[in-house]
Amino acid sequence: MTAVTLGIPSVRGVPRRAATPAGKPRPETPLLVDRYGRVARDLRVSITTACSLRCTYCMPAEGLPLVPRDELMTPEEIGRLVGIGVRDLGIRDIRFTGGEPLMRRDLEQIIGAARSAADDATASVAADTTDVPTASRPAAERVRIAMTSNALGLDKRVDALVAAGLDRINVSLDTVDREAFAALTRRDRLDDVLTGVRAALAAGLAPVKINAVLLPETLAGAADLLAWAVEHGCNLRFIEEMPLDADGQWTRDDVVSAADLLNRLGERFTLTPAGREDPSAPAEEWLVDDGPATVGIIASVTRSFCGACDRTRLTAEGTVRSCLFGNEETDLKALLRNGATDDEVGDAWRAAMWAKPRAHGSDAVELAADAFADTTRSMGAIGG
Repeated sequence: MTAVTLGIPSVRGVPRRAATPAGKPRPETPLLVDRYGRVARDLRVSITTACSLRCTYCMPAEGLPLVPRDELMTPEEIGRLVGIGVRDLGIRDIRFTGGEPLMRRDLEQIIGAARSAADDATASVAADTTDVPTASRPAAERVRIAMTSNALGLDKRVDALVAAGLDRINVSLDTVDREAFAALTRRDRLDDVLTGVRAALAAGLAPVKINAVLLPETLAGAADLLAWAVEHGCNLRFIEEMPLDADGQWTRDDVVSAADLLNRLGERFTLTPAGREDPSAPAEEWLVDDGPATVGIIASVTRSFCGACDRTRLTAEGTVRSCLFGNEETDLKALLRNGATDDEVGDAWRAAMWAKPRAHGSDAVELAADAFADTTRSMGAIGG
C-alpha cells in the first residue's frame, strides 16, 4: 500500500516562531527584508481552507479537513494585521486567497476591515512624514486590495465586495471545455464560473486576470482558452504546475513547461515577448498578434523567479509563512489573542521574514532550479 499525504493541518494551540538565523545580523529597517536582500511588499492572506471545487492538482476528491471556525482569523484580526503591515512594514499590495474566499460568509466584512485599515495606515504614514522633504516621503498611493477566486457565486456578491473596497480579481480557470473542466475540478460548474467572470467585468473590476494551471490534459485546449480571454478582455496567465497537491502525486516529468506552451500557442497566435510589468512580477508577458492583448506565463518550475520574490503570506490560521514551500511558521494570531502590541507583532513578522529560505523552501545553494523542499502541509491545508 502506498502512503498518501493528505496535507492535514498540524496540531494547533502552540505558537510556532520561525527562528532568526544566526551569523548574519538583520539591518535596522522596519521593512520585511530577508537575508538575501529581498523586501516583501505583497501580502497574501488566506482566509479559509474550504473550497467549492476539488481540483485534482490541489486536493483529494473528498476534500481536506477544515480549520475550525474559531481558529480562523476574524475580520477584525485581519484588519489589524493589514494595518500593521501597511503602516509599519511597507506592505503595498494585499490579496485574499483560500481555499475559496467566497466560502467565507463574512468576506465583505473582511474586505471592508482591510480597506479601512489600509487607508487609515496610509494616512498615518503620510501624516508622520509631513516634516520630511517631499522627494523623500514614502508613497501615499492607495493600497490595492485583490482576491483570487474560482468565481462560483461571485455574481451574487461582487457589487457588495466592490463597495467594501475590492479593487481587482484573479479567477482560477484552467479550461473553457466543459467536459475537461468537470473532469479536472470534479464539478460540472463551468457555466457558473463564466457567469462570475462576466459579473466581475460588469462590476468594473476589469481587467479581470485569469489564472490557468498548465496540465498535460488541458494543453490541447490552451489556445481556446487564450482566444476566449482575448475575446472577453481578460488577462490570461498560465502557471506551471508546482508540487502543491495534497496527495503528493506531483512529479517533474508531468510538468508542461513554458516552452511547451509557447510552441502550442504559436501554432495559432503570433506571440511577441513583452517582458514583465515590474521586476518582481512572476509572469513573463507576450503580446498576442501584436497586441494590445497579452498572455502571461508564470514559469515557477522551469524559470524560477525566487530571487525577485516580494511576498509574505498569512495562512488561514494566522501564521506567517515566508515561503510557500517552507515549513517554519510564526503564529501572529496567537500573539493578537494573547494581548501583544502592534510593535511586538511587527517584530515577530520581521523575524519570520528575515528567515525566509533562498528558493523553494530551501537555503541550499546546490538545490536545482526545478527542485522543491518537502513541505509538511500542502497548499490546501494552509489555505492557498
